[in-house]
Amino acid sequence: MGPAQLRLLTMSYWGFDGEPHIGTMVVDSAVTSAVLKVFGELFAEHFPIHGMQPEAAFGGQDPVSMANDNTSGFNCRDAVAPGPPTWSVHAYGEAIDVNPVENPYLEGGQVQPQAGAPYLERSDVRPGMAVPGGQLVDAFTSVGWLWGGRWTASPDYQHFSATGG
Repeated sequence: MGPAQLRLLTMSYWGFDGEPHIGTMVVDSAVTSAVLKVFGELFAEHFPIHGMQPEAAFGGQDPVSMANDNTSGFNCRDAVAPGPPTWSVHAYGEAIDVNPVENPYLEGGQVQPQAGAPYLERSDVRPGMAVPGGQLVDAFTSVGWLWGGRWTASPDYQHFSATGG
C-alpha cells in the first residue's frame, strides 16, 4: 500500500464519557466513503468509542494501540496467522479494529489485549461491544464489511474488514 492511496479521515465519535470527540483514522482511499458512512451512523446512534488515533501515535505497535483501547485502521504489519508471513488486511488500509478492550482477540488461547479478558463473556453485553445484531456489527454490515467475531477458531471481536479477512 503506497502512501498516495491512504487517506487520513477526521471523524466525530461519542466517548465513554458521554461527550462527543474528534478522532482520526488512516484507511485506503477506496474504502473512505464506506468508513465515513459507518462512523456517521455510529455517531448518530451514540455508540461509544474509547479513542481514535492512527497506529503511528503508538509507534505502529498494535499491542500498545490495543492496550490503549484505540480504534484504528491502517497499520503496516503482518497478519496474525499461521504459516509464512503475509500482510495483514490492515496493511492495505481495508480493516478497522474498534474498541479492542471491549472487543478482544482470542488467539491461541491468549486474550489480546489482556484487559479484554472480562469481555470474552459475550452474552453480558456492555457499552462499546460488538455483538450480532448490535449497532457496531450492523453499521459495518450495511456497507458490506465482515466481522472477525464470526471466526470460530480465533474470534477477533474488534476486527471489521472490507475483504472479510
